[in-house]
Amino acid sequence: MDSSRFAQTPQPPYWAVIFSNQRSDADGGYGEMAERMVTLAAQQPGFLGMESTRDAAGFGITVSYWASEADIAAWKANAEHQVARQLGRAQWYAGFELRVARVERAYAMRKPEAT
Repeated sequence: MDSSRFAQTPQPPYWAVIFSNQRSDADGGYGEMAERMVTLAAQQPGFLGMESTRDAAGFGITVSYWASEADIAAWKANAEHQVARQLGRAQWYAGFELRVARVERAYAMRKPEAT
């Protein structure tokens, strides 16, 4: 198991932004922009971590974790992020759902690596 895929979040409470999306057939720089957004988000005040996955049919879920609602609002207002969101609506996504939730409890389990 690759435990590095799990975000290293603090004890709750904190916030989660859940972005479920279906990719369109358009590519046009999506990969580069996605990498830039991960790098840029990690530099934002209050960013706690991120987990993301996509299936072969193009359905993906990304959950980003934040210290506060104000930090989420600041990320939404980031100029580069606004450009990425516009391109996503115009080109990269056939549809998406975005949800914001306060995390009140969190539990974890990891089996030890086999040697």
